[in-house]
Amino acid sequence: MFTGLSAFPLTPVAASGIDEKGFARILARLTAAKVDAIGALGSTGSYAYLTRQQRARGAALAVEHAEKIPVMICIGAVSTSEVLHLADDAQRAGARALLLPPVSYQPLSEDEVFSLFETVSQHVSVPICLYDNPATTRFSFSPDLYRRIATLPHLESVKIPGVPDEAEQARRHINQLRALLPQRVRIGVSVDALAATGLNAGCDLWYSVCGGLFPQTAKAMTAAAAQGDSDRVTRLSARLNPLWALYRKHGGSLRVMAAAAAVLGLADPDCLPRPLLPLSAAHRADIAAVIAALELS
Repeated sequence: MFTGLSAFPLTPVAASGIDEKGFARILARLTAAKVDAIGALGSTGSYAYLTRQQRARGAALAVEHAEKIPVMICIGAVSTSEVLHLADDAQRAGARALLLPPVSYQPLSEDEVFSLFETVSQHVSVPICLYDNPATTRFSFSPDLYRRIATLPHLESVKIPGVPDEAEQARRHINQLRALLPQRVRIGVSVDALAATGLNAGCDLWYSVCGGLFPQTAKAMTAAAAQGDSDRVTRLSARLNPLWALYRKHGGSLRVMAAAAAVLGLADPDCLPRPLLPLSAAHRADIAAVIAALELS
């Protein structure tokens, strides 16, 4: 499950909790496209805003509607005890892997982050993906910490926060990272606008927000990468520049994906957990125009 396209879907919510019908509609797009894996309840899946009970239900729904596609569930939380509870819930639901970011309120030291991964690795029976996302966790992994954590059992992938935007620098970055990690550990690029550069630099997979709603479009990029057609990967990503621009305009991809899901009739316009607010009708119209122009529907 750590090659190709790992699609990260939105988790639409309503006042009563997860919008189960909307979530099922979004997941149906992923199964129809036959994505390689599904990353449920990630950052785009609003994991940080949901209760343990809601996350357990979301994990169960993701596995239920994934058909035979393997599902990875995010288990990030502030306390280690809560992380372990979430790991139990996810495994009970049938998750095939767990995504672990070092979430915190107090700044964490490297030893504290290592202790978190060590504790979880001793507790679980499925693969773990290290989620390196300093934009939200405010924690940056050093090369030495990557190396230490990669020695732990069950650690099988790293979700990196993009790559340098220059091709040669990106290749050098991935080669240096590979030198730190055991051969079994797969490297996945995130940050959609940098996915093409990361795939062309040698990343094994794309952990994709775009793929969570527009899986056919994202699959075309990972298929081209698998064929070694770097020019096509670059062209396909460049075509999506209007979508990447929307991400930048609205402070990231989450609000854009929520609005896009509403445009496509998959979720209500107001489908984000509070305190997050939906984009305005005017902004949704802009997003609808981009979807139409890029033929993403």
